[in-house]
Amino acid sequence: MIQEEIKQIAARIKELREIFEVPEEELAAQLDINLEQYRKYESGDKDIPVGILSQIAQRFGVELSTLLTGREPRLHTYCLTRKDKGVSVERRKDYKYLSLAYNFVNKKAEPFLVTVEPVPDNTPISLNTHPGQEFNYVLEGSLKIVLGKHEVILNEGDSLYFDSSIEHGMQALQGAAARFLAIIF
Repeated sequence: MIQEEIKQIAARIKELREIFEVPEEELAAQLDINLEQYRKYESGDKDIPVGILSQIAQRFGVELSTLLTGREPRLHTYCLTRKDKGVSVERRKDYKYLSLAYNFVNKKAEPFLVTVEPVPDNTPISLNTHPGQEFNYVLEGSLKIVLGKHEVILNEGDSLYFDSSIEHGMQALQGAAARFLAIIF
């Protein structure tokens, strides 16, 4: 399922790039990644970090949720998302994302409910970067966040605001899933 969603997102990106007649080389340079990396993203062979998706959405003047879901947001006044009713965005095998404002037009931030399942203690943490800033608020469980050379442990009720261009990744602790609110600016 996750691989199929990655392929669908990649196809939407390729379609936008072709509609706007932007060469792969140009878009890769604008994203500040090498062409080989970009081609892996656009082919769906490699998962695309949310920061890169955000840059692509901004470059082509579409909502991030349009790239993620294939549907255009329609709401201008407010977007109500009931408990467990957001749009599931199975972006990475490490995390489960639930988009909480997917149907609101011209968002200034992207809120997600994120669940991180526990893994064995010796499992390396997958790191990513994206432009902007991020706010994480732990709703349940404990979470180790690697932020550059720093490690921060967050427990229920703790929060962290950081520059998301710094390499970062999360890992659930104590053998239990962790759920947190992530808002990407």
